[in-house]
Amino acid sequence: MEKLIRVRILDHEYVIKSDIAEVELQEIARYVDNKLREIKSETNGLSEKHIAILAAFDIANEYFQVQKKGVDTVRNIQKRAALLNNQIDSIVGD
Repeated sequence: MEKLIRVRILDHEYVIKSDIAEVELQEIARYVDNKLREIKSETNGLSEKHIAILAAFDIANEYFQVQKKGVDTVRNIQKRAALLNNQIDSIVGD
């Protein structure tokens, strides 16, 4: 069931309609806020819009890196499983 949840990001309050648990949504908001503040502290004079775009790219990059790592892990598991199956087949005999 969707509910309205208030979050603060860069000293602005936003009301978000979501079915995500409030605790989880607040955690996401803190992550986004921290990322924006990190970028803001590393740059001088950029507008919040530009900071938000840089943060979006940074978060997207993190997401794609995690996704790629997951795909690589699955491929590695599949290769190892196939190797183990071949070894079992050679011991048991077809």
